[in-house]
Amino acid sequence: MAHTRNTKHTAYRRTGTSMRRTLRREAPSTIGLLADEQDFAAMRRYRTFTFDDHTVYLQQVEGLLKTLAAQGMHTTVALFDPEEYAEFCAESGLVADAPASRSRFTAEIAATGATVAYTGQPIDTLVPLLVSRAVRQVTWEYATTLLADLGECADCGQDIGRAAFDRASHLLMRTLETAGPGTHHLVCSTPTENEQLLAVLHTERGTTGPARFDSGEGAEFVTVLAVGIALESHGGLVLRTSSPGTPDRVHGWRLNRGSLVPLTAGEVFSAYCTDADTGDPVSPESGVEYCAGFDIGADEPEEHR
Repeated sequence: MAHTRNTKHTAYRRTGTSMRRTLRREAPSTIGLLADEQDFAAMRRYRTFTFDDHTVYLQQVEGLLKTLAAQGMHTTVALFDPEEYAEFCAESGLVADAPASRSRFTAEIAATGATVAYTGQPIDTLVPLLVSRAVRQVTWEYATTLLADLGECADCGQDIGRAAFDRASHLLMRTLETAGPGTHHLVCSTPTENEQLLAVLHTERGTTGPARFDSGEGAEFVTVLAVGIALESHGGLVLRTSSPGTPDRVHGWRLNRGSLVPLTAGEVFSAYCTDADTGDPVSPESGVEYCAGFDIGADEPEEHR
């Protein structure tokens, strides 16, 4: 009788362990990553943070990601910012020098911050991708706040930010429709009083149907373009199109009073072959044609008709 009870108890424990393992595989994981040496050095002031070499730390993170992936678990990587972590602990009443606090902060940024899903990328690929995603999110948040703060037009009562966003959406759709089939890479640059905003959009369009692109990336792009429209700043847009068997084509426009005005081929060449930081000339790429911007056929804004 005792043997029977023990056998049942052992079987129950095994079943429970198996069930927990199954649930563990279905529970997503998040890793907070210190992407650069400066952030890594800032975390070393905590006694419970035991790493002392950033390269070794990245190697260990990559090893953990591979292990989790081998177990069939979905893992995302979030950018861990030491300054934001310290503020989070102070506001939440948490002890900063504790693994549990770092875990709670990682869960927080996974819900609201920039993340990248791990799909087997090497750590050297994952880190720049994560940093780029974080920069994009900060840009989008800044641009969104700027548009929201513009308020209503004193003359017509229209929400300025919403009208600019709608106009930017229209301009993007018309640009992609007129560009035709191919792989399109668009860059929008918009200066503001405090920042130079930059947004990038990758699209694919076949011989039929509309262009396909990531909805989040599209919203970010439209928001940055909308800032240029709302502020009537000297923004610009560059389109690079790739098609099989033909050289890449680069077209450009400048933003003027809510419209995209085509640049000449010379202006496109000058813009594309000049270092944005130093102003020094950059050698043109081989196999690339620098072309004038084309007429996208978008209507003029109603207030300027």
